[in-house]
Parts: sequence; structure tokens; C-alpha cells
Amino acid sequence: MFRRRRKEVPGLNTTSTADISFMLLIFFLVTSSMNTDKGLPRQLPPPEDTNEEQEVEIKKRNVLELELDADDRLTLNGEPADYQELTQRVADFVANKGNDPSLPEKSEREVHLFGRVKVSDRHVIKIQADRNTTYNAYFEMQNAIVRGYYRLRNELAHSRFGCSYAACSQEQRDAIALVYPQRISEMKLSEVSGER
Repeated sequence: MFRRRRKEVPGLNTTSTADISFMLLIFFLVTSSMNTDKGLPRQLPPPEDTNEEQEVEIKKRNVLELELDADDRLTLNGEPADYQELTQRVADFVANKGNDPSLPEKSEREVHLFGRVKVSDRHVIKIQADRNTTYNAYFEMQNAIVRGYYRLRNELAHSRFGCSYAACSQEQRDAIALVYPQRISEMKLSEVSGER
């Protein structure tokens, strides 16, 4: 005789769920850090202008030729070399501390924080890499070149400012980079592999 009364479960109010999730999304976007990838600081060549081709003649003494073949063998001015040797040879080549006539010429310039100094701005490191070279070998060669420049810049920073290149201010690093600028030229892969 007793009738049981069925209890109804009230529905959930979900109108604010969208607002809460939107606020959480904004919170996480604002508070999280976005890491940026760093790569090799290289400037790509400008687009080819078919109307105007200009050849620049560079003295042989100012060029250090690097070749990386399809088997990842490195040659330096036609002679086999390893990456440790490459780092030292790049540093010696760019610095030309003894004014060796077989190494690059220097020009005298006014550089901020240094005054009038001899600058190694006529050298060129010419890289030729075969199309079948592995990325690992290519970047190992690039790292060896960068270590050579860094070694020179670090020595100059210690002698001039009494600290490492990394610890220098941006103004000091810019001045050091003017004394030892990175001058790297890369041949097109099609030119190296014989496709013309």
C-alpha cells in the first residue's frame, strides 16, 4: 500500500565548464616557457639574379678549401684531415699571427674598444660537401670550424678584457667578432657533385 517514491537525480550544471577550461588554457599558455631551437648561425646566399652574375677574385692565400666526400672523408686543401686538426688549422689560418705570406692578408681598421688594429677580414673558408655526405659528418665539420673561431675569440677576450668570450658583454663580443669575422662560403651541392 505504500508507494515508493522514485528520487530523481538533479542534472549537473555544466554551463561554467567551458569558461573554466578556457581560463586554464590561458593560464598554462601564459606561465609555460616556449623553448626556441638554436642552429648554426649561417647566412643563406641571396636569391640568384639571372641578369647579373658577378665574379669576385680572391687570392689563393686567402682561401682555405674544405671538402667532404660521399664517404665522409674530410680533406683540407687537398690533404686528408681530421676534425681536431681542422679546428687548429682554422684558428691558425684565420689568425695568421706571424704574417705568413702563405696565410690570409689582414687589413688595418678602426674597431670600437680596440682602436686601430689588424683585422682578419679577407680570409674565406670554402666548403664543398658532396650530396651523399651524412648530416653527422657535415655538422661535425661545421662544429670544428666554429670551435676554431671560438678559440681565437676566446684568446682575444682573455688578453683584452680579462674574461672568456662567453662572459663578455654584447658590445665586447661584437668588437671581437669584427677582429675575427666568420667568413664561410659553401658551394652548391649540384656544383660539387658534377651536375651543371
